[in-house]
Amino acid sequence: MAAPNRGRRPAGAQGKPGRALALILIAMVALTGGMFLAGQLTPRLGIDLAGGTSITLEAKNEPGKPDAINETNMNTAVGIIERRVNGLGVSEAEVQTQGERNIIVNIPKGTNSQQAREQVGTTAQLYFRPVLTVAAGTPTAPQPTPSASPSGKAKDGKAKETGKPTANAPSGTPSATPTTQGRAVTDALKAPKPTPTPAGSGKPSGTPKPPPSGDTAGADKLQKQFLALDCTNKEARVAAGVGVKPSDPLVACGKNSDGQWEKYVLGPAEVNGKDVDDAKAAINQQTGEWIVQMDFTDGGSKKFQKITSKLSQQQPPMNQFAIVLDGEVVSAPSVRTTLSANAEISGSFTQQSAQDLGNILSYGALPLSFQEQSVQTVTAALGGEQLQAGLIAGAIGLALVIIYLVAYYRGLALIAILSLIVSAILTYTIMALLGPGIGFALNLPAVCGAIVAIGITADSFIVYFERIRDEIREGRTLRPAVERAWPRARRTILVSDFVSFLAAAVLFIVTVGKVQGFAFTLGLTTVLDVVVVFLFTKPIMTLLARKKFFADGHPWSGLDPKRLGAKPPLRRSRRASAPIDPKEA
Repeated sequence: MAAPNRGRRPAGAQGKPGRALALILIAMVALTGGMFLAGQLTPRLGIDLAGGTSITLEAKNEPGKPDAINETNMNTAVGIIERRVNGLGVSEAEVQTQGERNIIVNIPKGTNSQQAREQVGTTAQLYFRPVLTVAAGTPTAPQPTPSASPSGKAKDGKAKETGKPTANAPSGTPSATPTTQGRAVTDALKAPKPTPTPAGSGKPSGTPKPPPSGDTAGADKLQKQFLALDCTNKEARVAAGVGVKPSDPLVACGKNSDGQWEKYVLGPAEVNGKDVDDAKAAINQQTGEWIVQMDFTDGGSKKFQKITSKLSQQQPPMNQFAIVLDGEVVSAPSVRTTLSANAEISGSFTQQSAQDLGNILSYGALPLSFQEQSVQTVTAALGGEQLQAGLIAGAIGLALVIIYLVAYYRGLALIAILSLIVSAILTYTIMALLGPGIGFALNLPAVCGAIVAIGITADSFIVYFERIRDEIREGRTLRPAVERAWPRARRTILVSDFVSFLAAAVLFIVTVGKVQGFAFTLGLTTVLDVVVVFLFTKPIMTLLARKKFFADGHPWSGLDPKRLGAKPPLRRSRRASAPIDPKEA
């Protein structure tokens, strides 16, 4: 006969609940220690609770685009600015339109307001333009345009020691030869780009076609603008690119590797920022300098391959392409071979400036130009009053929950209260660490989400307690009832929390601004509810079931079999053997 299957433990073995309790205790200690090490003892507050910075931007019409300011472009700009600011780690920033021309950007206290102003106000119009001429950034004395022969060929300039051709200049203009690289502006715009000769003289190999008189006038105007431009003057740098179309040549300024200003004459744009698929900051492993790496789209790769193929055959500086951001040259690398898939922007970048530029390029250019109208510091007087009212409401709700638990569950209320305390500690420490970690800021809707979570957490305890009571009503003692109730309660808790988390996730995805704070907090506390029930409530219930107060069903334990209307205990008894009739002889 097979031996009876005795000693088998039910699901959720009750032998070692101390391990789960030790695990959650270690987690609480680690989070609390991390909070002190980070120096962040309180959660970072949103603009409605702690104040912050409010930036007002006004849209401006661009030359040739009188109808650019419309609802579609304004909404597109709001989305781009919001992604840029959130890219700084400011998850509670508010970006919204005001009227037909204004955008309001509210950034919580604790954010680098100057960095945020640069991010939201930068149009981020990115273009790759071939370099025609380079000179020092200071104004240059006017010089005569090199004369042309009847066939239209430009006269050869004197070659510098480096082999770069320069424009002829009168002897009384000493700055022309040492500073200007490439051909004179008018000649560079008229003639096609030359193919270098074996002698390296810099003489164009082809004969330029005589341009129309209108082009000549435009080239002369551009040359005068180039010679007069002073790149050390910020207003002059900004004005140089105003109203210039991507298909037109451009005069622009930029800093070289030594940090000195240089001015450029650039050809029409060959690639624009829309052709950039992704951009991120990185460190050049060879030089140790910060750079910005860019990956192009399929169409952008073809354009970039085409222009770099042409530039790689030219002599300096016409083998360079300038990376122009909002009219300013951020880098002008030389091209030695054909490139296609990706590119690097190098320059005098710090880690912060490289990350900022990568952030801007990743999220695209604004469809409109904006002018900063005002920057104000927002106080939190109204938000403080609302927070106080919210905390009072939360305290009242928590008190009512505790009163209900004590009145209905009696001794079991102790387990529920301890579980609520553990959940509160985990929620508080995680919110405090998320501030410096991902820029999370606690706003009023987030506080509301935390208050709602009290009911969600208490509901999980009630489900488990009622399952235990059902088992006791069936006539089982407490320890078997605790273990048999757990599998069914666990399923109910997981399904309930999954629905709550799913609702929070959908709400976070489809909403913006402050409502996301409510959804984030609700989702976080729902996940923590599962952690607390599995690692604290169930193990502590297993331990207390061994105590006489609960095991014997004390009237104040909340598990009194008489009050619950329990059936007589289920007992095993041996089946009485039937009497054996004597056999008849």
